[in-house]
Amino acid sequence: MNIVPTLRKSKVMAAAASVAVFALVLSACGSDEPSSGGGGEDKAAAAGITLVKSGKLTVCTHLPYKPFQYKDGNKVVGFDVDLLDLLAKDLGLEQEVVNIEWAQVTSGAAFQAKKCDMGMGAMTITPARQAAISITAPYMDATQVLLVKKDAPYKSLEDLKGKKVGVQADTTGKDFADEQAKKIGFTVVVFNDLALQENNVKSGRVDAGINDNGVLYDFVKENPDTAVAAEFNTGEQYGFGALKDGSGPKLVEKFNTLLTSAQSDGKYNEIYKKWFGVEPKK
Repeated sequence: MNIVPTLRKSKVMAAAASVAVFALVLSACGSDEPSSGGGGEDKAAAAGITLVKSGKLTVCTHLPYKPFQYKDGNKVVGFDVDLLDLLAKDLGLEQEVVNIEWAQVTSGAAFQAKKCDMGMGAMTITPARQAAISITAPYMDATQVLLVKKDAPYKSLEDLKGKKVGVQADTTGKDFADEQAKKIGFTVVVFNDLALQENNVKSGRVDAGINDNGVLYDFVKENPDTAVAAEFNTGEQYGFGALKDGSGPKLVEKFNTLLTSAQSDGKYNEIYKKWFGVEPKK
């Protein structure tokens, strides 16, 4: 009779079943733990940072603002993008850029609605913005300049009395132009984005434009029928924005540390030269 082999087979099957049950129990215990979603989330969580999207550093901006951020094919690239990649890579995250109305960034509405973790856009640090959002340490100095057609007779704002000057909505350039228009008597024409402003100066719809030096000098390089006629010493500095509370200050503090390191080890100069063709002034 085959009693003994049958008993042995039954014992083996029973043992295998016990192992399987034990494995299921361990698996069930493990499933009670929240999924970390990867190393990036672990690093962010360890730093006390809660992200709006798993595995991503979501950054809001208003495109285009070349060379700070603009689309090259399907990808958003630029000076600001590379600087915030220092933060994304340090946290093990991928940077994802969201195109949004600029006022939502500077007012903090985009952060409060959890549309993004940080905001970029060559954003001038102002008291009003500091009251609304967390802002990093300055990463670049800037000023306003005057864009005109190359053969235009305008060399100063005073030359534009009775003329039309284009500006970009919700920018410090618009604020500066509004102040000067009251004194000099030119008309301020507002455009929703930088490209519209620049191209309306180029086409002659407006006589001149006022915006940040970085973007307008970049435009002149590619459009030799235009020129920067004057610079205005507005003494501006750029910073990146984040939520006023919660994870915002932690992201700002983390970026500030990385910026200091990048400025010490030459990485900042390397990124700057990549986008502006020269190293920053000391």
